[in-house]
Amino acid sequence: MGILRAATTYFALVFGTGFVLGAVRVPLLVPRLGEPLAELLEMPWMALAMVLAARLVVRRQLAGRGPLSRAAAGALALAFMLAAELVVGLLLQQRPLQDILTGRDPIAGGVYLALLLLYALLPLLLGRGSTTTAVP
Repeated sequence: MGILRAATTYFALVFGTGFVLGAVRVPLLVPRLGEPLAELLEMPWMALAMVLAARLVVRRQLAGRGPLSRAAAGALALAFMLAAELVVGLLLQQRPLQDILTGRDPIAGGVYLALLLLYALLPLLLGRGSTTTAVP
């Protein structure tokens, strides 16, 4: 149950940040800079949000847990993120599945995939060598 809670918290923090940043990126940056550049400008902020969220979850919800638990939380959070991306794309943006899966700019899409991999691995990486107990 602790892994599910940690994964849900991690997902909610990062997805929420992405939602807020997207609300700024789409109307303000995309018309001026184009989709690929606007996405690339948003990505460092998303990476920062991922690190901060993973650190919080590792310290508060996964403290004292082994690498398998931290890796499971990251993998589950990734599954939540991918599901949310599909739901937003299909239902809210009404984009075809093919476009969601392959419609990204090669550079921005490559960076996006690297960030997804980092997102999944951060709980594992940030918990290495951690022997602290949960913070109230």
